[in-house]
Amino acid sequence: MVKLDELCINTLRMLSIDAVQKANSGHPGMPMGDADMAYVLWTKFLRHNPSNPHWFNRDRFVLSAGHGSMLLYGLLHLTGYDISLNDIKNFRQYESKTPGHPEYNVDTGIELSTGPLGYGFAVGVGMAMAERYLAETFNRPSYNVVDYNIYGIVSDGDIMEGVSYESASIAGHLKLGKLIYLYSSNNATIDGSTDLTFTEDVAKRFEAMNWHVEQVDGYKLPAIEKAIARAKEEKKRPSLIIAITHLGYGSPNKQDISDIHGAPLGEEEVRLTKEHFGWPQKTFHVPKEAIKHCREAVDRGKKDETEWNVLIKKYKSKQPELGELFDKFISGKLNGTWKSVLPQFDATSGMIATRSASGNVINAISEEVPNLLGGSADLSPSNMTYLKKHGRYGQSKVGRNIHFGVREFAMGAILTGMALNKTLIPYGGTYLVFSSFMYPSIRMAAMMKAHVIFILTHDSIGVGEDGPSHHPIEQLMTLRLIPNLLVLRPADANETVKAWELALEYDGGPVALVLTRQSVPVLDRKVYASHEGVAQGAYVLADSGKTPELILMATGSELHQALGAYNQLLKEGVAVRCVSMPSFALFERQSAEYKESVLPHAVKKRLAVEAGSTLGWYKYVGLDGDVIGIDTFGISAPAKLLFEHFGFTVDNVLKHARALLAKK
Repeated sequence: MVKLDELCINTLRMLSIDAVQKANSGHPGMPMGDADMAYVLWTKFLRHNPSNPHWFNRDRFVLSAGHGSMLLYGLLHLTGYDISLNDIKNFRQYESKTPGHPEYNVDTGIELSTGPLGYGFAVGVGMAMAERYLAETFNRPSYNVVDYNIYGIVSDGDIMEGVSYESASIAGHLKLGKLIYLYSSNNATIDGSTDLTFTEDVAKRFEAMNWHVEQVDGYKLPAIEKAIARAKEEKKRPSLIIAITHLGYGSPNKQDISDIHGAPLGEEEVRLTKEHFGWPQKTFHVPKEAIKHCREAVDRGKKDETEWNVLIKKYKSKQPELGELFDKFISGKLNGTWKSVLPQFDATSGMIATRSASGNVINAISEEVPNLLGGSADLSPSNMTYLKKHGRYGQSKVGRNIHFGVREFAMGAILTGMALNKTLIPYGGTYLVFSSFMYPSIRMAAMMKAHVIFILTHDSIGVGEDGPSHHPIEQLMTLRLIPNLLVLRPADANETVKAWELALEYDGGPVALVLTRQSVPVLDRKVYASHEGVAQGAYVLADSGKTPELILMATGSELHQALGAYNQLLKEGVAVRCVSMPSFALFERQSAEYKESVLPHAVKKRLAVEAGSTLGWYKYVGLDGDVIGIDTFGISAPAKLLFEHFGFTVDNVLKHARALLAKK
């Protein structure tokens, strides 16, 4: 059996070496060094079904060290997933199933996109948190219908990144015993030895964060197996197994040299390495014995899923109401009645901040949407993210209010891990300016089209006295640049309700709800157009009824200044139109006819008003139009004075509008 284990492990190594060499790019060092522990994990512990990669109760595998993607592709090929030998031969090539870093595709067994170091570590924490919530919701004595582990391989680089520390801290605090990471400690970085920058005692650091920690030789299979088994037995702490490994293990001339991290070995070193392992001098050689042994995962997986299906059937018989709810969670569909409880506002409701309207929405629907849960990066009273009828996650059973602490980057990644479960709708709040802290998480969530809702409040200089460090200027436009991210900046309470409705139903990726700190009027929809127009991204809020001489457009709180100017110009007999534009992305998806109906090409005199960067607005105002925005940092002062200073007043909008109208 030892020889068979070695044969399988070396097959993984050689596939990686050959694929990188053929592509003339890639990272052979990590797969060569980590193949042993990956093999033990995948053949001895990982519960998965290659015949059905979407099996709900499968264990999840996170390759946080995503540069070692060929190790993952080799494991998937050998164990029977839809990754062929030809796919491996096309490593890093156009339209291949084997890109340079893993890209989320459950059909081929890839649970998440990784590459930015530390990110996968944090996403795995979210996966474990999702498992915890679902287990608390559905499991009953003798019926553990939700019962899976999250395993991962992390590197020195992952452990160095701050986001891994943020997420490790909360994982230990929450006692996420289903989380087990193998840490490949090979003492090598691109610049040289880790001693250049990294001399801390990692074991003590993780022990201090309430992790179960062990250290093993990364090439002693029985020791690795025993360590993983003990980690599985540890129910109240996440586990870090520190495996001492060598970068480029087995390369006679390049082992432990940083060059082997991200470059092919070269033909001569490939030959010598194969000679070192007694491997045939062939490319992409896969012994039949290795395939046969590793493909036992197919029958094991079918058996595991069949047993789980029997359990589910009995569970639904004994717990019919929970069984029905479980099916709803699995389907990802919302209750048909949830929209009936959405709050409604009218002009008599008084002034209300859109962040407050958002808080009203989530509390109104919380009973109807039980798979909605989330929290804030230590700002829940400010972000209005607290669900009043539900407990705290980790402190009460089935608690739905997650306290992330001051950990924005980790929060974004954790939410993504929860969303990838496909049963939950997680949300997380912070100030818009601090979206910069979690920008990498938002970007990766968008890349995977993960259904996360980011609640970004305090969306402008309306923050006031906190000053330029807290005033978002470029953040709103930056978020609009992220593909697949739906950015919505509602102007009043009813637009906020509609924005939440769209966010909950959106299936194209994450959503960013950009909300005010300050109170704004509730628009009288008997006078102005319905807030349902938010669904089109931009809509005509008010119009003179004539071919416009001038179009005013705005988002969020600034819409009210634009509308004030509109009303004054209307009194003066100007053919003017006011457009609410809460979402560039949604507007761009509308038909050419609809866009023309809102912003006719013939109308060149256009004025946009938004308390942020002006850059993106020129697509809509054109070279003949104008933008009232902010392209400098803010100033510490009361919000009212700031709006006056930066020109977000009805008078200033009128001044700019009249200047446009005077142009020939």
